[in-house]
Amino acid sequence: MSLYEVENLTRVYSSGPRRVVALDDVSLTVERGQRLGIVGESGSGKSTLIRLMASLDRPTSGEVRFDGRVVSGVPERRLGFLRASVQLVLQDPRSSLNPRMNVGDIVAEPLRSPIIRRERGDLDPRARVAEVLDAVGLPVDAARRYPHEFSGGQRQRIAIARALAPSPEVLIADEAVSALDVSVRAQVLNLLMGLVDELSLTLLFVSHDLAVVRHVCPDAVVMQAGRIVEAGPTQRLFSEPEHPYTARLVAAIPAFRARP
Repeated sequence: MSLYEVENLTRVYSSGPRRVVALDDVSLTVERGQRLGIVGESGSGKSTLIRLMASLDRPTSGEVRFDGRVVSGVPERRLGFLRASVQLVLQDPRSSLNPRMNVGDIVAEPLRSPIIRRERGDLDPRARVAEVLDAVGLPVDAARRYPHEFSGGQRQRIAIARALAPSPEVLIADEAVSALDVSVRAQVLNLLMGLVDELSLTLLFVSHDLAVVRHVCPDAVVMQAGRIVEAGPTQRLFSEPEHPYTARLVAAIPAFRARP
């Protein structure tokens, strides 16, 4: 049985007479331990898909199952297993980290949720904060400091530490390195890949940058206008793209542009 099963997922947003189809009949499976890239330009439906997979939104139609259990449209009180098992790392740590909280409280925040405590009651918050800060390469005394005291790359490490705190099974990284400088981006990507391997995590890596996805994920799906237009091994998508949109994404990478 696949870890994630997404079947015929559609999400339509309506505002008066205006109707926007953000996701259009999407189906995919994610195996336990897989590193899957979700690629596409802005507006392609990537973020809508992962919000539905994390049950942060309800589909208009279709179904999401996690570890054999339906999670789409399920009341929050019944999603403790999903909240403990699936964590997100978002694009901009400046907006995702509360500036009024110190790092220790930020990292421990998921552990204060009654839903997660019910699933992970054996975790000691203080010990867990020290453990995950060390895992992302930050000193224990970072817990007493505040987000503004850290660089952008360090803040993203804090966000990763917070996501790891409840010992999740799945990490969803939504454009997690796109706001970072190139040199810092490589460091955070290598950290992320190392943690995914060490902790045997399943990774959903969302990006508009196919070159970054190629570095991180053996497999990828390509999204355009709310639909999956191509899927397969990332290396094959690079060398033999079948869909014109995938070919355009590859051609847009400087190293892959045709030489005169």
